[in-house]
Amino acid sequence: MTHEEVFLGLQRVMVELFELPPDAIRLEAHLVDDLDLDSIDAIDMAVRLQEMTGRRLAEEELRSVRTVADVVDFVYRHLQEAPADFDPPRVS
Repeated sequence: MTHEEVFLGLQRVMVELFELPPDAIRLEAHLVDDLDLDSIDAIDMAVRLQEMTGRRLAEEELRSVRTVADVVDFVYRHLQEAPADFDPPRVS
């Protein structure tokens, strides 16, 4: 999976979960300041990221995520570390 594919999947997830317009979800968008996500949204996002990567996510890692690009990099990195037989769910 490429960075672009991760971004597009994440964009679809964020539109679905948070009812955001797709054009608001840009790599440079700050999750709190630009997209108005709160702590409850962060929990929802963490659950979805765990589903996408097949890994339990460390709280310290999640705290370092500030922008959409950070989330994309986070998911991409974890997908690269996933077991060979892991088949991430496709987000439609």
